[in-house]
Amino acid sequence: MSKSAAAQPITVPWGKEQVVVSDVARELPDASKVDDRAKVIKAGAASRLVSLPEDAWHAVSRASVTPELVAMQLRRSEDSDGSLLLEEHVDGATLRSVHTRVWLTELFPGIQPRTGQNALDEDDPQVLGMAEDGRPQAILRYRYRDRAHLRNHIWQTVEGTLTLNSYEESILARRVTRALIVHPAVFEFEAEGEEPVHALVARDGITRLASAWKILAGPGATQARAAELAVETLTAEREQPANEPRKSRSQRWALSREQRRGLLREEFGRESAGEVPSLRAIQIAQTYAVPAHIAVGAEAHHTGLLPAADVFDDALRSILASVHVEFKPWDAAAQNLEVATRALKLVAQTRAREWGNEELLGEVYALAVGRRGESATPDIFQDARIPGTPLWRAVYLLHVLTRPRLLEELRGRAKEIKNERRMTVKGYAGLLGPVVDKPWRGQKKSVVKQALKAWGNGGVLSKDVLSEGWIPVPVDDFTSLVAPALNGDVNARCTLALAGGTALIADKLITSNVGSALSARREPGKVPFRADANIVVAGLAREGNALGLWTLALAAQRFQADRLPRNAGSRQEFGLPGEDDAGAEGYQHVAVDLEAPDRIRRVDGTEVPLLTWDVVYASDSPRAQRAVAEAQPVAPVRWPSPRQPDGTGEPGEPESGTGPAPEEADERPVGQRIADQRQSLGRSLDHAQGALAKLAELDQGRSQPLFTDRDEWAGLRETAIHVLKRLEDFRPPMEDEEEAEPDGDA
Repeated sequence: MSKSAAAQPITVPWGKEQVVVSDVARELPDASKVDDRAKVIKAGAASRLVSLPEDAWHAVSRASVTPELVAMQLRRSEDSDGSLLLEEHVDGATLRSVHTRVWLTELFPGIQPRTGQNALDEDDPQVLGMAEDGRPQAILRYRYRDRAHLRNHIWQTVEGTLTLNSYEESILARRVTRALIVHPAVFEFEAEGEEPVHALVARDGITRLASAWKILAGPGATQARAAELAVETLTAEREQPANEPRKSRSQRWALSREQRRGLLREEFGRESAGEVPSLRAIQIAQTYAVPAHIAVGAEAHHTGLLPAADVFDDALRSILASVHVEFKPWDAAAQNLEVATRALKLVAQTRAREWGNEELLGEVYALAVGRRGESATPDIFQDARIPGTPLWRAVYLLHVLTRPRLLEELRGRAKEIKNERRMTVKGYAGLLGPVVDKPWRGQKKSVVKQALKAWGNGGVLSKDVLSEGWIPVPVDDFTSLVAPALNGDVNARCTLALAGGTALIADKLITSNVGSALSARREPGKVPFRADANIVVAGLAREGNALGLWTLALAAQRFQADRLPRNAGSRQEFGLPGEDDAGAEGYQHVAVDLEAPDRIRRVDGTEVPLLTWDVVYASDSPRAQRAVAEAQPVAPVRWPSPRQPDGTGEPGEPESGTGPAPEEADERPVGQRIADQRQSLGRSLDHAQGALAKLAELDQGRSQPLFTDRDEWAGLRETAIHVLKRLEDFRPPMEDEEEAEPDGDA
């Protein structure tokens, strides 16, 4: 057993902080013995309370620091129904686990729900359950394309988790104190000839796991380096000596990890030899092993309706949801995605056969969670006319998930999962938001927060959309639906409501009621009146509302899933250019002119960008007109137009050699020097704007934040705010202010 250092705490430097280490082991546990590992396999095979294949028991025994204690928990007294196994009862099943300490180097990170609502560079593996003789097994199959997919997924999970949060200082001070939830898994590969690998996967506590790798990597290591270290350690393969019997890949990987632990143990011995262990010794000691609950058995209740192979995964997800939805919450988007997809899976498994649409709902589930891409939409809904685009994926998912019978079942399941007594339409719309926006979430991530708020404010779920009896109308041109919609075609109207409403929410042109600022004038970021998102969509799609229907149709037709428009929300509020240069080919939504042949409003031949104000006005123009008429007169607000670089070369790059001469050598009039400094300031701001545009271009399609170093981002932000404040100090008087000054009183 390990011994602890003297009661005196040790203070060590960690980055910019000083961490007080209250307790650190002075000895590391020895490698487990083969005989003790064999006891686990024997006890597991003999117990009727657990169910794992033999290879999985080998993975459990290898990972356990003290396998003899695991074997003790698995044994059951012949004259008693009691057991040392941890038991958790969930809806439809009982989950059984052993409590033990496991080697850090034996734990693979599982799928991270905290990042599951984001667009990922690497897709999550397919997750499939296992059963034997009609009995669920406490193991899952993770199906990857190939080993590179597995390695990249591990890297992405560790790096992405650390980008969101890290417990490294806490773990360095006190070790990991709360048990991780772990289960056996078999990694399968679609590539031909790839041998499967059995291992343990962490399903809860991934942030603790990633933080431990960050500590092991060192105080100066980046999140990326910590992820690389995890990948290198977990997937390294020991070379097979020619004179040894052939070992499985599971064994070769495990032997490599065992060698890595031996090297760490030797390094720890050198670094802890003095009176006070070194920082490196503390890093190793605090992360060498972590507490874990390893799931080893799942028993379905007689009332359960799930297939045996799905019982374990559902029980595990139920436990995770109870922890992170009720007690230690994931963020709202992660919660909603988990609740929505789990509810859909449960309904597909329990009611679809009765309804006669089991295959369809199974495919809808695959489309919702991303196993099937948007290009599969026409195949899933068996209509070759449906364009296989992200927006049409959204239309058909929203339609099928809001059919009254399925909606009520899903709401019921979601209430059970969230342990809530009721769920409003707004609450249900909030569940659908992170399902709908999966294809463009990464590309439009700067406005995702506001979009998800709009979904929580009702999204596109108007009364007409929720009604029975209508079906989407697949077309290549959404504007072709306006005429039939104006002639009373409810299918066309509701299709435009789903497509156009989703596009406007995704591009921050329909926002939540709470975030709206009132103004009687047409201004960026303002609205003529406040209304819930679904009320705005309902008004736009109201029968006979030509202005609203054209607004929806043009928004849907112009929508692009791979970038934001120039007039996406806050950029226009500050007079900033959009994601594109302001050329004719730039992507933007446009205001409507019902008198124009193409219904697009123009001024001097230039398309007028659509504002949130226009959208709300079009949803209920009589109400908007009343609000404008009742409002007090307000002074006009003049929004600055984006400054255009005036020179050759790349837009936004400063001209070299054009700065003013040093102050002490410049004898020109002060007014001329001020003019030069104004030009220099403009070029510097253009250069900053160009640099941001290039960063945004490089960032397109990535799932991780552009800035992962908070200090670096905070420094840039502080400088930008300081520049803006100083610029405000020199604001020239407005024209109307000058005119308002009486003669002689200036």
